[in-house]
Amino acid sequence: MLELQKLEKTYPDGTRAVRGIDLAVADGEFIVLLGPSGCGKTTTLRMVAGLEIATGGRILMGDKDVTALRPSQRDVGMVFQFYALYPHMTVRQNIAFPLECVGAPDIDERVSAVMARTGVDKLAALHPRHLSGGDQQRVSLARAMVRQPQLYLFDEPLGTIDADQRLALREFIRSQQLETKVTTLYVTHDQEEAMSLADRIVVMNGGLIEQVGPPADVYDRPASLFVANFVGSPGMNLIPKDGAMLGIRPEFVRVDPQGPIAGRVVLDEYLGAWRNVHVQTESGRIVLRADANERLRGDVRLSLDPAHLRTFGTDGRAL
Repeated sequence: MLELQKLEKTYPDGTRAVRGIDLAVADGEFIVLLGPSGCGKTTTLRMVAGLEIATGGRILMGDKDVTALRPSQRDVGMVFQFYALYPHMTVRQNIAFPLECVGAPDIDERVSAVMARTGVDKLAALHPRHLSGGDQQRVSLARAMVRQPQLYLFDEPLGTIDADQRLALREFIRSQQLETKVTTLYVTHDQEEAMSLADRIVVMNGGLIEQVGPPADVYDRPASLFVANFVGSPGMNLIPKDGAMLGIRPEFVRVDPQGPIAGRVVLDEYLGAWRNVHVQTESGRIVLRADANERLRGDVRLSLDPAHLRTFGTDGRAL
């Protein structure tokens, strides 16, 4: 449904924000672009939306090349981090506005239907200033959905939402996408968001794609040292070994009196449901995940689950 071919963006000052990426998105798929600030994920999204013009490569929607088209000529619905609602319009007027701009038929019926589906029908007469952040984002989503576009684009939509509303909105966005089956491209730096929402995650770094895959693959089988370090909290334990690097997630490190790795506990982080226990060894610091009620102190020995070891070469790529 969406294909990026050698897509690039170089700004006039010479900054290469996106460095020739390829990505194919299937119809109805939920794709999350994940990465640190400055990795190129938002620039990629804005090029798909037409808010930034690509300096190389192509953007295809279906069999149509939209690379040079204006935003209004692309069949996309955009949801921004800061809502972008018109303050002088009511909720109903905000949602109806995209349809009025194109002279669509049956505006009242379509607006009422999407308001009921997104749960903002009782807010119809209110102005944005009277809404909570969560309700404003629901209205923003309803406005994107009312046009029934081919593609939803989300730019950090939950970045300014209070923590108590974030989970509910995350579930809401995914349920609406599953119901409508509209292809979705979603940008975030929040790993938990990415893991819970995505059919596939695209991990970006320095304007390039490091790895594309289902959440479980990205977490369990990182394709590079960058992904191993970036994905997960904390990241993968990395142990130097004969010119290569062994990687293993904290939950697959075990306290074992007969284990081959000796170390000393230097930090015990209580995190509610579990503890992250930091052990200093000759090979560096290793973090293991322990039960919340398990207290580890002093000298310990560790073993690593061989089924979950990952090996990285000198080029930083998984072997």
